[in-house]
Amino acid sequence: MTAAAAFAFTPSSPRKARSPAAVLILPIVVVNAIGFVVPVINLAVMSFQHIEATGAMTGGWSLEKWHDVATDDYYWSLLTGSLWTSFVITCLTLIVSYPIALFLHRATGTLKTVLLVAVISPLLLSSVVRTYGWIAILSDKGLVNSALMAIGMHEPLKLMFNLTGVMIGMTEILMPYMVLAVLSGLGRLDPRVEEAAMTLGATPFRTFLRVVLPLSMPGIAFGSLLTFVLAISSFITPKLLGGGRVFLLATEIYDQAIVSLDWPLAATLSIVVLVVFGLALAAYTRALKTIG
Repeated sequence: MTAAAAFAFTPSSPRKARSPAAVLILPIVVVNAIGFVVPVINLAVMSFQHIEATGAMTGGWSLEKWHDVATDDYYWSLLTGSLWTSFVITCLTLIVSYPIALFLHRATGTLKTVLLVAVISPLLLSSVVRTYGWIAILSDKGLVNSALMAIGMHEPLKLMFNLTGVMIGMTEILMPYMVLAVLSGLGRLDPRVEEAAMTLGATPFRTFLRVVLPLSMPGIAFGSLLTFVLAISSFITPKLLGGGRVFLLATEIYDQAIVSLDWPLAATLSIVVLVVFGLALAAYTRALKTIG
């Protein structure tokens, strides 16, 4: 074999093999750098800047805002309240979404198409529009209270401008994300596995607990992560349905940035939210390893 032939059959170097992959991922790296990394760095820098009483940032450096967030009980209660509220919303969303996803997974033909469109269609509307819809439903003279008053209730239920209204609205708004995530997890479920379990004597409930639920856990984990992150960062729905009486991290960030003009404090709270996101992602990764 000649030297030219031997060179022709020489495997390409790892660097040459990696170059097409590097070119393909370059756009998303650039987009993430411009749209995420740079703004986060800007927030981190802003959180250490000194601010005057007028709201003007002088350019000096200060740990005042970080000290306030770390030592003020109000911000700790805000953090724990936001975490607890988002956790409860995630659990409620999972409870109401899982049966829908399971039924959708087992549906066939036109019925499955219609149900899938019904699940996705709320995403075509703005969350603002859907929130105003819940205001019309949950208000003192709304659909729910009007129906209850018609059957004999004397006083309307307080479903607006409190945490109850926020949880109801957020649960409905986040349901499509949970349904789609759980549905993707149910894609691992082979109907023959269920048939085999029932052939061996397992009851339908036991088959669900031992076969269906474990196989759908990756979808549940992903849906829970997505719902939790969206819940803790949501602003419009808690602001409108809470009526300014429900205080969460997202609403506090808005108030500090727009109302109080305290941008360093808003930036500090934003970094806290990003840390929560990171911890949630780490918990999701650990859960996947445990499931797998």
